[in-house]
Amino acid sequence: MVNVVIVDDELPALAELGFLLSKDARIDAIHQASSGAEALRILQSHPIDALFLDIHMPSLSGLDIARVISRFSRPPAVVFVTADEDRALEAFELRAVDYLLKPVRTERLTESVRRICELMEDGAATPDVITVDQGGISRMIRRDEIRYVQAQGDYARLHTAEASYLIRIPLNDLERQWADAGFLRTHRSYLVAMDQVTQVKLGSGRASVLVGEAELPVSRRHLSQIRGKLEATRLRPGQ
Repeated sequence: MVNVVIVDDELPALAELGFLLSKDARIDAIHQASSGAEALRILQSHPIDALFLDIHMPSLSGLDIARVISRFSRPPAVVFVTADEDRALEAFELRAVDYLLKPVRTERLTESVRRICELMEDGAATPDVITVDQGGISRMIRRDEIRYVQAQGDYARLHTAEASYLIRIPLNDLERQWADAGFLRTHRSYLVAMDQVTQVKLGSGRASVLVGEAELPVSRRHLSQIRGKLEATRLRPGQ
């Protein structure tokens, strides 16, 4: 169960986020604060696992609060909740778990809670993030959100469930850099996050993997590596 503080100087937004979180069975205590100072007082007197922070608040902003708690020996997870798309870079530099845009969608909030639970269960470090430029705005996306990467000349297109982003890095470089993160080359044009693969088709003369709604080719050159990965993860009866 997750104990949270939601911080927003706009009371309707505070109430709405509290209502949405209360419908999630994984959430236990929900503390509400309308200022940064109030949020810090709650942190001193209650065990808190995560903060949902608005960015623009008088006196202490959400970014200020995140900087303060980053010095804690065991800081709670931070999710920023804001109408400002332009502060994502600063947010992820502060090791934010997620960055939600207002009005908050239930499915995105559910995903944020899932990420918080993962960190609590595994004691894992905050996942790696990638900086991408889109429409003149720098955005940060988590590497574990990337389903597959498609080569486009000297560029690579990162595909997530919701969008795609073009970065100026050749696919060969990403293959080397992301091998330890579970990305495998399936074709000269594709690098796939194997934990995102939902189906593998190994027919005569043709092979492919299903990632979300995309069916991606597997070349003969890379087929043995894919087979080896599947064999390594196959469940076997106990001896």
